[in-house]
Amino acid sequence: MIFYSLDEILLIVAAAIALDWIIGDPKWPTHPVIWIGRLIRFLERKLRGEDEPGNAGASRVRAAGIVLTVVTLTISFASMYLLVALAQFVHPWAGYAVSAWYISTTIAVKGLKEAAMLVYQPLALGRLAEARKYVGYIVGRDTDKLNEPEAVRATVETVAENTVDAFVSPIVMALIGGAPLAMMYRAANTLDSMVGYRNERYIHFGWCSARTDDVLNYAPARLTGVLLTVSSLFQRGLSAARALRAVRRFAKLHPSPNSGIPESAVAGALGIELGGLNYYFGRPSERARMGWPVRALEPADILRTIRLLYTASILMMVGVLSVWFFVH
Repeated sequence: MIFYSLDEILLIVAAAIALDWIIGDPKWPTHPVIWIGRLIRFLERKLRGEDEPGNAGASRVRAAGIVLTVVTLTISFASMYLLVALAQFVHPWAGYAVSAWYISTTIAVKGLKEAAMLVYQPLALGRLAEARKYVGYIVGRDTDKLNEPEAVRATVETVAENTVDAFVSPIVMALIGGAPLAMMYRAANTLDSMVGYRNERYIHFGWCSARTDDVLNYAPARLTGVLLTVSSLFQRGLSAARALRAVRRFAKLHPSPNSGIPESAVAGALGIELGGLNYYFGRPSERARMGWPVRALEPADILRTIRLLYTASILMMVGVLSVWFFVH
């Protein structure tokens, strides 16, 4: 805790979770992620210009990507550090407020729910074309030919995977290092989403960004698996035992060292199968299948996954407040 005692940072984090539940992701142009994205694009242009793949050696491009990662993370951390320090200098409560607010901008429980509900609502009314449009907002795969089960699968996978990125990881970082470390994590995650691709342009330039995101998510992803498994105990018809078995059996099959854990936990809990055939720019891509298809996918699985997300966030809140009560 850079500026605060343990009991102070615990209350700040609890306040940030509550702010996200109530307000959600602020829809205004000064959102930190927007500025981080602009910084990444600016640095990318400066570090590699408009070079097309193959115009520079792989080692030089990889070195430029390392610089991009280090500079972006440093600026994000330092900017937040200075902002919180200034607020704290003005008044301790200003420091608390700034910390809680900016930590809340690094998490997106309500935002995930709203994005998933944009898919669920038209599906529930039989408007598949509209649902496909909203699935396209949250996934990178082709969506124009998705049938109903595939639209459900894409949405469930996104909510499950982002339980790590959009909630557990930034909260863990905030508990360790307050708003500065939480914002640094959000910068790392934004880097991964913008340049961490294994395509021709970014395979080398985005290597460091992708690996950094993997490292930062490693422990939170495993904590998320526990939270989702425990959360399934609170929903009728879900199986915590099957969720645990699915994580042990399927998580290692996912190409990501972290994403397979929440996805397989959700698949096991719900009794559905995730993964399978996706299309990217018209090209088929077979992903590892996770979970056992006890039953077919249905739109209500989106609601069940949202409930798991919220239950996991409640469990995290209870854990934070319990530790505060113990140390206070």
